[in-house]
Amino acid sequence: MKILAVIFLALGFFLTAVAAIGILRFPDFYTRMHASGKADTLGVALTLVGLALYEGFSLTSFKILFISAFIMFANPIGTHILVRAAHQSGLKPLTKRRESK
Repeated sequence: MKILAVIFLALGFFLTAVAAIGILRFPDFYTRMHASGKADTLGVALTLVGLALYEGFSLTSFKILFISAFIMFANPIGTHILVRAAHQSGLKPLTKRRESK
């Protein structure tokens, strides 16, 4: 069980690091929100599941899994609300058009 917990923790930390790199590397708001909305949600959820597995079956692990489920619902909704507000306020996505010669 401990090995499975370490695997979940490593995957969670990896995805959270990928989300952080994506936020730094992507060029505009919309792509940055995509990186934070997808990879960060799954990374935090996997990390919390790994912590619950490490803890064993107890009330604490149930609370950790409940928090993980809440994050799985709340993060995508928050990301969608932020992107929709940016779109409605007129923020244009970055587009590259090729010049024809």
